Amino acid sequence: MTSVRLRLLVLALAPLVLLMPLLLLIGMTRWTADYDALLIANVDSDLRIAEQYLEQILTRTGDDLTGVAALAQFAEAVRSGPAARAAYFAEMREALELDFLYFLPEARADGPAARWPVIGAALAGRPATEIDVFPAEKLASFPGGLDLRARIDLIETEAAVPTDRRVEDRGMVVHSAAPVTLDGARGVLVGGILLNRNLQFIDTINALVYLNAVTGGERQGTATLFLDDVRISTNVRLFEDVRALGTRVSAAVRHAVLDEGLTWLNRAFVVNDWYISGYLPLTDSFGERVGMLYVGFLEAPFTAAKRDAYLWMMAAFAAVLALSVPVFLWMAKGIFAPLERMTQTMRRVGRGDLSARNGAVRSRDEIGQVAAHLDGLLDQVQDRDRRLRDHAQELNHRVDERTAELREANAKLEETFRQLVMSEKLASIGEITAGVAHEINNPVAVIQGNVDVIRETLGVGTAPVETELDLIDRQVTRIDAIVGKLLQFARPNEYSGDDETVLLAPVMEDCLVLVEHVLSKGAIEVRRDFHEAPPVRIDAGEIQQVIINLIVNAVQAMETDGRLDLGIEPVARDGRDRVRLTVRDTGPGLSDEVLASVFDPFFTTKRAEGTGLGLSISQTLVQRAGGIIHVRNHPQGGAEFTVWLPAADADSPV
Repeated sequence: MTSVRLRLLVLALAPLVLLMPLLLLIGMTRWTADYDALLIANVDSDLRIAEQYLEQILTRTGDDLTGVAALAQFAEAVRSGPAARAAYFAEMREALELDFLYFLPEARADGPAARWPVIGAALAGRPATEIDVFPAEKLASFPGGLDLRARIDLIETEAAVPTDRRVEDRGMVVHSAAPVTLDGARGVLVGGILLNRNLQFIDTINALVYLNAVTGGERQGTATLFLDDVRISTNVRLFEDVRALGTRVSAAVRHAVLDEGLTWLNRAFVVNDWYISGYLPLTDSFGERVGMLYVGFLEAPFTAAKRDAYLWMMAAFAAVLALSVPVFLWMAKGIFAPLERMTQTMRRVGRGDLSARNGAVRSRDEIGQVAAHLDGLLDQVQDRDRRLRDHAQELNHRVDERTAELREANAKLEETFRQLVMSEKLASIGEITAGVAHEINNPVAVIQGNVDVIRETLGVGTAPVETELDLIDRQVTRIDAIVGKLLQFARPNEYSGDDETVLLAPVMEDCLVLVEHVLSKGAIEVRRDFHEAPPVRIDAGEIQQVIINLIVNAVQAMETDGRLDLGIEPVARDGRDRVRLTVRDTGPGLSDEVLASVFDPFFTTKRAEGTGLGLSISQTLVQRAGGIIHVRNHPQGGAEFTVWLPAADADSPV
């Protein structure tokens, strides 16, 4: 019943405790994603404003130079002496807010200056303005110490690409050229603005992007101009009054913007904090990416705002939960009380008290009806229990009687079944063996008959092939012997020889001579433990066959080396005098499965070599002589076969 209460609580509280937080989480996740997307959109918009301002500077510089190049005063100044020309150029450079301004006559157009694409375009009659990077030597050629202004010491920066450089002495300039076609002054007017340490340029971008009139003009973000990955003009601060000139951009941003040529719109680590950032790649007049334009604002205030929003929503949810759960539990108590009462009743019934009842329940709803119906069912259960107990006692007595009878019958059935299985196996093998022997005897008889006909027909003419004919006779005799053994195995009662007695020790020695070629293949040590024992009643060839089979199996089990223990001793078994013959090896022994089937016909562990009949035939020969053959794994390792044969003066049946 506790589980029912839990289910009711879960069903009632799940929408409040589980579904509402899930919906709240989904809403907060969606809101966070939209909020982050809005921040990215804002920084993208800011970056476009900064880009437009840079384009405006490029356009304005080009227009100013084009206007000056068309002035008559300019042509007059060019035709004037060096002092007047220098004064005029200094005045125009200051008026146009340029860092350098010079005239390249058409006659010198083939010099090093003409390699710049903007100058080449002006020589072709097209004014051009681009961003270019000048080496320190080029900057030093201009008045005003531009090379010193451009020089910036690099500062080791967290997350930046490692470098061995210590100084950035190149200069990023707005490089502009306008064609001059006035009489007496044909050539190119070249001017530009050095952007290194150009704080007015970067502060103007910052003011355009982040000037907030509501807060009285307080700057809310940062802007930076990069030469390669080095900050050459920025309002990002290392300290309160120290700008982060010489610091470098993070490796991730450098790879995306400078290496891949992508515009970065994402959060990025800037000097010492995380910013919502926008990075735009800048290319020079040669089309190479030489720097970046950056705008961004601190991520921390927006992260704090999101965190505050999360906390406010969680606090509101906790307040709603704290108010609603007690009200629900109070209302649920009217349902749980009758259910708990029924639970106690059923618990008493489970412990064996069939007289337990719910009694009157105040509730008149469905729960009250269930309680009353339960009491009625318990009355019926108690009555049926009483009757079932009486029947059970009678049935238990009958079952005990039938169980004893079935157990005895089952034991007899199992024994009979084992005997039938073995009889069926031997009968099947006997039929197969007899058929094979019959089929072999027919062609063998034909062969022998034809050999005899050859001898009678040729007479003395058989002398040249007499050796071959004798060989055929011997092989036919050998086949007859083999067929006889097969028939002897198949029908032992018909082919058994006369009773004879043999001493096992001489037979064992003869067998060792016969298997000497098997023993010599490995380092097999043979140990004999032969005690004086009476003769046994068995055919000498049959016991020799049994012993050879056991020795060969033992040698094959040991493979290359081991010890073969052979034993003969008189024993008394089942009240009769017997002789025990043991063959033990030091091999790996036999598994339980092999032990159970080792004497089954055609069972073999040597799939490619044996037929599986050796031990089965040996068992038949021993049993026909009134003996017993047994196998086990010796406690000290290896398999041990034991044969008990009745002594010649003892009763043969076992």
